[in-house]
Amino acid sequence: MDPLTAAQAARPPSPTPLVTPPTPGRGGFWRKLGPGLVTGAADDDPSGIATYSQVGAQFGYGLAWTMLFSFPLMTVIQAIAARIGCVTGVGIAQNLRRHYSPWLLRVVIVLLLVANVINLGADLGAMGAALGLLAPGPEQLYTVLFGIVCILLETFLSYARYAAVLKWATLCLFTYVAVVFAAHVPWGTALTATLIPHISFDSTHAMALVAILGTTISPYLFFWQAAQEVEELHRRHAKPLCVAPRDAGPELKRIRTDTIVGMGVSNLIALCIIFATAATLNASGVTNIQTSSQAAEALRPVAGVLTFWLFAAGIIATGMLAIPVLAGSAAYGVAELFRWNEGLDHRFKEAKAFYATIAVATLGGVALNFTSLDPVKALYWSAVVNGVLAAPLMAVMMVLAMNPRVMGRLTLPRSMLIFGWLATAVMAAATLGFFVI
Repeated sequence: MDPLTAAQAARPPSPTPLVTPPTPGRGGFWRKLGPGLVTGAADDDPSGIATYSQVGAQFGYGLAWTMLFSFPLMTVIQAIAARIGCVTGVGIAQNLRRHYSPWLLRVVIVLLLVANVINLGADLGAMGAALGLLAPGPEQLYTVLFGIVCILLETFLSYARYAAVLKWATLCLFTYVAVVFAAHVPWGTALTATLIPHISFDSTHAMALVAILGTTISPYLFFWQAAQEVEELHRRHAKPLCVAPRDAGPELKRIRTDTIVGMGVSNLIALCIIFATAATLNASGVTNIQTSSQAAEALRPVAGVLTFWLFAAGIIATGMLAIPVLAGSAAYGVAELFRWNEGLDHRFKEAKAFYATIAVATLGGVALNFTSLDPVKALYWSAVVNGVLAAPLMAVMMVLAMNPRVMGRLTLPRSMLIFGWLATAVMAAATLGFFVI
């Protein structure tokens, strides 16, 4: 028996299906959305909000065009990650282990863990600070409580309910749409800056572009979406597409729709944050924002209490969505490295090491908030690690997705091949710029 088929047959079936396969009619479109939508929403985590807030405060609408520029790049690379998971039936780390030297996988997982734990620490700290703005109290205690709640939900809530919670939680992002309308944006100016790029060749603009690309195209998102496509196969008791290529048409169409919508929502919300902070903070001369909670606090005297409350509440809501994705992607990578049972469809007793990794990663992020590590510097080093990992990992994913031995007859079509390598080249250039500038 083929090793892939044997591994799939040996895996316990999912306890409860989340939804039936997508069907036409009422609610059919919503049913098609899942891993891509959640991945895109998780991309707008509190550290991402801080980046977009700083861009809007420092440059006004001048870099709004980067959201249109990055959209096709992040969409194609996430679709490739999802395609690898759906076609091969295993996550990115397992594919690396099968087709490359073990040392490469170990280096990738170590870098992923370091970046994710730092990002977890920054996001949890931002959530604690945001709650401290809304309900004055001990911010560090709030940070600990957020970490514990996220661990408990991810560990003990059934996959069916948990996946549904994450999917519906993406609606919290539209808080920032409300922020835009409360901020009185000059739409003519904002849309012109979005549609007509204005490129400045100086170090500050170059650094901002690197920050935006590093925020929107992050390795943990690759691992998460690929792993969730594998979970979807198990949930529906379906075979990987390399084993059942006849199912490829509707499955790849679903992945395409899901990813386009997810990345579109992600960039729309990022654009709203840039617009809101440009219309309020930049217009009032506030140009230096280092954390998402600082952005929320700065909005209070400039844009009013309603905008402040919406912005701060959005930080907490997006954090609750992003923390499980950060911790979960780390756990998938580590579990695949050591060949542990993995997956949110397993009960705790069936995958103790997998869930323990989620808990350790999250608590490691909590612990960073009790050290002298500056959160801004933490995000900087997280961006460095992500930059080191992103471009090489994207190149490896492209090689995997082009290899008939890995993908069977479902290697990348020409359009995805071109845009995938373009995204990889842009990310490599951005990483190089990060170190040179």
